[in-house]
Amino acid sequence: MSAGIVAAMLLCPLAFIGPAAAQPKANLEQTFADSLQAMPKEELAVSGGFYVPAYSSVAMSHGKLRVDFSVTLSVHNASETQALVVRRIAYFDTAGKQVESYLKAPVAVKPLASISVFIPTDDVRGGTGANFIVDWAAASEIAEPVVEALMVGGVANAHYAFISQGRPTRTVGRK
Repeated sequence: MSAGIVAAMLLCPLAFIGPAAAQPKANLEQTFADSLQAMPKEELAVSGGFYVPAYSSVAMSHGKLRVDFSVTLSVHNASETQALVVRRIAYFDTAGKQVESYLKAPVAVKPLASISVFIPTDDVRGGTGANFIVDWAAASEIAEPVVEALMVGGVANAHYAFISQGRPTRTVGRK
């Protein structure tokens, strides 16, 4: 390898990394073990849900160019005192077809902790109108969770990052 290529790799290592390989579906329970706790023993009296727009692909340059983005969905427990039970994290494509389900069973997120789901840039199954549905519950009144999707990508020397905030899909309150 020439000294110029080695120097370029040291100065700009990301330019020499190939496209991200499709990653095996992460096990949230293992990946975020420090953010989780045992499920509450009390009845889950409060519940809600979020619709989170995500953009794994965006049309640019008068629709002649498609830019693909990685997507990180984050679910933050905004309560300082109680667990947030996440019942479902599902990913849908532009046509509304479910692409992926990320939980086998509900998980309890510790106060002020968070969990996330990552979709690599080369996973374009969601398309331009991808979205997530996140369903949650708690044993009693709780600060509403913060649910957002972060998209990161670029073309040539231009890099883009933007956030899409989740929107409540149901009224938050008692059953």
